[in-house]
Amino acid sequence: MNDLYGWVKVVHVLAVISWMAGLFYLPRLFVYHAENEEKKDLSPIFKVMERRLLKAIMRPSAMVAVVSGALLIDLGGWDRAMPVWLWLKLLLVVCMLAFHGLLEVHVARFRDDREKKSGRYFRVINEVPTLLLIGIVVLVIIKPF
Repeated sequence: MNDLYGWVKVVHVLAVISWMAGLFYLPRLFVYHAENEEKKDLSPIFKVMERRLLKAIMRPSAMVAVVSGALLIDLGGWDRAMPVWLWLKLLLVVCMLAFHGLLEVHVARFRDDREKKSGRYFRVINEVPTLLLIGIVVLVIIKPF
């Protein structure tokens, strides 16, 4: 059983790293896209990059991260009595999923040429996954509660 837990943890960590890369990079693409709206030849390039990042990397890695995380909870026996730190981590993961959903909305708006947010807005929201990640890592490593 320990071997299975270790391998599931490896898959989980790799999926989270891939997902986080997308969560960091997609808002940065939005900054460039929003700030170059007048350059009509660039918009189709940004749209392809955004769609591919979302569909090929972010969605699959988020799904694998969630499924492998749930499996770790089950294999670790935490499904019976989860510690407070794990509940808080799960809350932050739900926030991360909500942020991912927000990015999905922005991809659709850019795709349909309906996005009205500025590059500054996307620079600000680009900090959200960093803050969530810091909280998650502290909870997982330090286990303060």
